[in-house]
Amino acid sequence: MADTQQVDETADAKQTAKAERRAAKLAKRIEGFAKQHGGAEGQVAYIGERGARIVLVGEDGGWGDLVAPTYAIAQQAVEKAGITVHEDFDGEFAAKVTTGPYEWTRMAGIQVGGPGKP
Repeated sequence: MADTQQVDETADAKQTAKAERRAAKLAKRIEGFAKQHGGAEGQVAYIGERGARIVLVGEDGGWGDLVAPTYAIAQQAVEKAGITVHEDFDGEFAAKVTTGPYEWTRMAGIQVGGPGKP
């Protein structure tokens, strides 16, 4: 029985180390985004089995997102990156996002007469 416990502890340690490496990689990407956009704020949203989505908004209005395999890893990544994290993507935080022609074409183009619309 002791052998089984040791195997479980080793497997847990490996999973913990893997999660920490993943969080560190995500944190570096968040830090890179923040550096490129004059700072950044974020919001973490659970997306089901796929994990969690980290939405980033730069001080210049640029935005992007990353997907973490779990909500815990996403939380760990934003904490390591040291950015401000919002509970919701609304209000003043959402108003910071700058959209351009690409976003209008991709997200609302069909509704407002974008490409492919006669």
